[in-house]
Amino acid sequence: MKQINFNPYNQGQSELFPSRLDEFIPENAPVRIVSQVVDELDLDDIVRSYKAGGCKGYHPRMLLKVLFYSYLSNVFSCRKMEQALTESIAYMWVSGKQFPKHSCINDFRSKRLKKHIHKLFSQVVFILVDLGYVSLDVQYIDGTKIESRANRYSFVWRKSVEKHKARLEKKIANILEQIEQGIAEDNQSRDDESRPFDSDELKKRISQIKQSEKAQEKPVKKLVKELENKHLPKLEEYEQKLEDIGDQRNSCSKTDKEATFMRMKEDHMKNGQLKPAYNVQISTENQFITHYGIYQNPTDTRTFIDYLTGFQTRYNKQSKEVVADSGYGSEENYEHLEKEQIEHYVKFNYFHAEQKKAFKTDPYKVENLHYNSTGDFFVCPMGQLMHFVAEYEKQNAHGYKSTLRKYRAKNCSNCQIRGRCFKGKGNRSIEVNFRLRAYKQKAREALNSDKGLHHRSKRPIEPEAVFGQIKYNKGFNRFKLKGLEGVGLEFGLIAIAINISKMTKKLVERALKETILLQIRIIASISSFKTKYQLNYSLSAV
Repeated sequence: MKQINFNPYNQGQSELFPSRLDEFIPENAPVRIVSQVVDELDLDDIVRSYKAGGCKGYHPRMLLKVLFYSYLSNVFSCRKMEQALTESIAYMWVSGKQFPKHSCINDFRSKRLKKHIHKLFSQVVFILVDLGYVSLDVQYIDGTKIESRANRYSFVWRKSVEKHKARLEKKIANILEQIEQGIAEDNQSRDDESRPFDSDELKKRISQIKQSEKAQEKPVKKLVKELENKHLPKLEEYEQKLEDIGDQRNSCSKTDKEATFMRMKEDHMKNGQLKPAYNVQISTENQFITHYGIYQNPTDTRTFIDYLTGFQTRYNKQSKEVVADSGYGSEENYEHLEKEQIEHYVKFNYFHAEQKKAFKTDPYKVENLHYNSTGDFFVCPMGQLMHFVAEYEKQNAHGYKSTLRKYRAKNCSNCQIRGRCFKGKGNRSIEVNFRLRAYKQKAREALNSDKGLHHRSKRPIEPEAVFGQIKYNKGFNRFKLKGLEGVGLEFGLIAIAINISKMTKKLVERALKETILLQIRIIASISSFKTKYQLNYSLSAV
């Protein structure tokens, strides 16, 4: 009977010459690329942030390698990083068999890296430029909303706060009026008493009232106590909430005051619920992230100019071409692109609708009405002239002014197609923004050119593919840190991880390609040698 054979198995086996950890790490493993990339980074600014003397600490280069490799491996929790350092050979190798605690890793991430993450990200991008993977000449821009760590029911709404604050101010004004009547001091007019005031002014009024001789009388004393203990703290609370929201937002979260409530695509309840989130903007080239920005505004349109300025600041240059979807196509943004002389392929609202036959053949659309520039009038579908009526400026929510011109037909009362042309009362009037029309025409020509068609076909597989990797492949749907700085740090680590992951894949493909080419050359050389040998042998035989 044959004996069953197994390999020797002994968990307690010792070695005379212990193996090196890197012997167990494959040559093209991602952890090796992470180590090589971090070794190339300039960490002088981070090192200078440490104080001299004291106990020895972990080197920032080692901690940075652990963080980069963790985010590359979809490990975002510091406790899981601590666990991996004692269980994973790759972690043991990259840390040099050092085992920092989760608190140490978290302190380094949240305190040391906040001011330096942008510089580290830029250095990684410059490595990509040196390798020839990106050129920084083109930006494919898009945005997505990522949920904040804050509770989704911790909302603070501007309108609600302003309503309750106005109601409280009215109540305070009535109490002050009663107090003034009680102590027979009416130094201020009724209009002055009922006007809106802040908590500092209320404190002064209370202090003045307390100095009065009759302030110790029971009715007056009771009202002063109510003001001081009940209404003043509430007024300060409302003022603080409005300060947290700021001038440019309509909401914030109680537990993450820099997060704004936004409507998310992931709406599992199908009820349009708003959640505290941040608007993340990225630029990509060949699916590498070349720039990113974190914004509190939910609309992409209002982030565009500041975002391009950030790219200019980061690299001390601006890209030659910018490609973006219709969420960025506004008059203000087009004007900025023209001013900076950036070649752009930015869609506008209804760009795709304009390409359809139904839109092009609709004679009632303002875009399809004939305009006579010499006479400055439009022609309606029935041939009636629509003459200029007025010109005025329209200012949007953040102060940008657009010039609109109004045109109106003279008599639409007996028109046979009135119901199809428009359904309002009186004669039809239209408002036209000629500057925006000119910008749209330039954008239309650029987007429909050969180069524009190339960029349009490439844009969906650029930033949108990267967002897919972040949200679905990495499972990163919610920030773990709070505030703009914390969120910016966390997304910076994600962006670096995405770039290193893509770089690893490219390097492996390049190495494989070079190996295959070498094999082809060897096979070709052998075939050539065989052919030559057989030919010489045949000639000698003859």
